[in-house]
Amino acid sequence: MTHTTDRSRNEQPINALTVDVEDYFQVAALAEAVSRDDWDSMEYRVEANTDRLLARFEQHGIRATFFTLGWVAERSPALVRRIQAAGHEIASHGYSHQLIYNQTPEVFREETRRSKQILEDITGKRVTGYRAASYSITNESRWALDILAEEGFTWDSSIFPVHHDRYGMPGTPRWPHRLKTDGGHELAEFPLSTLQLPGYTLPIAGGGYFRLFPYWFSQWGLGQINRQSQPFVFYLHPWEVDPGQPRLKVKWLSRFRHYNNLDVCEARLEKLLRRFRFAPMSEVLREQGVLPGGSANEQGDTAVTETAATPGRSAVSH
Repeated sequence: MTHTTDRSRNEQPINALTVDVEDYFQVAALAEAVSRDDWDSMEYRVEANTDRLLARFEQHGIRATFFTLGWVAERSPALVRRIQAAGHEIASHGYSHQLIYNQTPEVFREETRRSKQILEDITGKRVTGYRAASYSITNESRWALDILAEEGFTWDSSIFPVHHDRYGMPGTPRWPHRLKTDGGHELAEFPLSTLQLPGYTLPIAGGGYFRLFPYWFSQWGLGQINRQSQPFVFYLHPWEVDPGQPRLKVKWLSRFRHYNNLDVCEARLEKLLRRFRFAPMSEVLREQGVLPGGSANEQGDTAVTETAATPGRSAVSH
């Protein structure tokens, strides 16, 4: 790993560190083996794995955003309180981790409202940030952005500007921006981070990509974003630091996406936390001037971007 002095590290942009709080059996890649009705009978490992991440972040004095699934919060309110007590930000990850483009607007609104209320009842604080299950706000489900705004959310991190078989809005902005919805609402959007290569936009924001790519490449790619004076968003799931989780029988692609390099993920995370500067997502959005209540350096009005409708998704990794 390239040595980084304290001075050069402090000159880097501050990046958003995020955790999607869900258990291994709730992941879209394993849906072929576990139905929604099976969840209550599965071994519950999300509390211990999230506590593991909390301990590691505390060692580094780093605060993050925890996008928490309503289903998990309902069963583990004490976990949500531990996250909050450690100084981290609580945001919504929906209720049941279903792909939004497979839901009706009515079901999505009901689940979104339910999850928000659960989290607010536990924390006693307004929850204004959201991330969709499997980044499933796509061109087919853009209507969800209006519902988020109508339900009191002010910022989102659901749009992945890539081609993928399960998600993606290729051609949309790569950096944090003000987003104008089809219904005329506005949200601050922090798109999942990508690396622009000749003729291709490569996802590099974390998760399965962090496990798939060699660590040096992830560090280089994320560093390229900072070298453009832009912040990146990094995401991880608690189950990704749990190589001992049950192995479910799924097709080879799903097996690869979920289980690849689980045994090295936590060690890689440790390197990443030492290498880059991190903060909760809403703080980074304010620092960038796209969320009200920004830094002292914020000047004037922020530009509003209308998300472009662009077709097509193909298989990569998740």
